[in-house]
Amino acid sequence: MSGTRIPYAGIATRAVALGIDAVLSQGIFIVGAALLGLAGSLVGELRPAWLVAFLAAAGWVLTGTTYFAGFWAVTGQTPGMRLMRIRVVARDGAPPHAARALIRVVGLVLAIIPVFAGFIPVLIDNRRRGLPDFLAGTVVVYAGAELALDELAPDESLVTRDMSGQPS
Repeated sequence: MSGTRIPYAGIATRAVALGIDAVLSQGIFIVGAALLGLAGSLVGELRPAWLVAFLAAAGWVLTGTTYFAGFWAVTGQTPGMRLMRIRVVARDGAPPHAARALIRVVGLVLAIIPVFAGFIPVLIDNRRRGLPDFLAGTVVVYAGAELALDELAPDESLVTRDMSGQPS
């Protein structure tokens, strides 16, 4: 390992950024739903009621997924992460590509479902990675951090090996 340490973002910084992003993404959804509701009221009521509920749920999922995956894939930062001066990077030091960002969104949902237990590894992992990071192969670092690519490589324990013991 090189002498420079990458300052990985801790759980408090990440939690504040996630809170800001949750408020922003929900605000976007509420404004969009209100505008669609207003337009819908001009043309008449949508029936059956289950269709309204399904469309609202689909819109909510689409808004959240687009918000997080879009910002992560394009800039490596959501607005909340930018305010907290952190960013997410893949193993090459660049923002995660679209597929990796979508995997991160799935990991984020899975980490939140069991009362945020998917973020417990951030407290004990040497790279402060949570479930979304493990699944997508990313890390969250402070925005001004100098990145040494050899430190972003996966742990040796995570590299798959064949029966000969050699990395595959």
